[in-house]
Amino acid sequence: MAERVLVTGATGFIGQHIPPLLQARGLEVHATARSALPEHQGIIAHGVDLLREDEAQRLVKDIRPAIIIHSAWYVAHGRFWTAPENTDWLEASTALAAYAAEAGTRRFVGLGTCAEYATEAGDDALPWPETRRIAPATPYGEAKAALAQRLAEMAAARARFGFAWARLFHLFGPGENPARLVPSIMIALREGREARCASGRPVRDFISTQRCAAALAALATSNVEGPVNIASGAPISIAAMARLIAEIAGRPYLLRLGALADRPNEPAYMVAHTGRLRREVGFSAPVSLAAELRGLQLRL
Repeated sequence: MAERVLVTGATGFIGQHIPPLLQARGLEVHATARSALPEHQGIIAHGVDLLREDEAQRLVKDIRPAIIIHSAWYVAHGRFWTAPENTDWLEASTALAAYAAEAGTRRFVGLGTCAEYATEAGDDALPWPETRRIAPATPYGEAKAALAQRLAEMAAARARFGFAWARLFHLFGPGENPARLVPSIMIALREGREARCASGRPVRDFISTQRCAAALAALATSNVEGPVNIASGAPISIAAMARLIAEIAGRPYLLRLGALADRPNEPAYMVAHTGRLRREVGFSAPVSLAAELRGLQLRL
């Protein structure tokens, strides 16, 4: 009999891509969201509000999943960094994990963020390993870091309950808020408008949501415990990313780097060390960033 896996937030930016990948690995896939779920043959959909503990408890008790990938969270663009909903999701996620442990779930995979890490002065151009100091600067990062700590404590107290914590770096992909970097440039250029950006000097680590989902599926079906960076491991400046998008669009003359002010206190370098992902999880799927951006441009 195939193991059961539950994916929460299955209509989300990342979550929408995960269920078919797990199904392809031979798992019995259950997917939840508060809104209507897209139709996928063989994937069992559940309409559930995880902020209601009674619904979350009943869901886990009924399904009794062996694995949970918890991708549900509050991520409204421009608000999630400081939103009070982060506390609500911290408590709801903690309760979900506790119900899962009681129901016999053997593995809980949570989605964290590179915003959990400290931004240290003087370490520019050094990849960030999972052992980097945790010192989040936002309520979003604080809530995610707190959940990771709670899951670690649960796993330490229960012999048959393990967890992995996926720290995601900089995502782009279908369904992204149009105000975010990649779609904002693509849309402006497609419409023949200037794409106005800041200087673009900071260096980042971009990964598509499809590739991120593939890494999460690999992590969920592995035996790797604890934090794992989910990223490309390839540094690229925001300016270089913007120029690549403009070149793909055939309108580099409309890109205006430096037209907007840089954000204050912006970290100069945020790039993952991906050794655990490659060596321990066994996930290494090199993809051309240009090819992924071309594919996304066609879908906007």
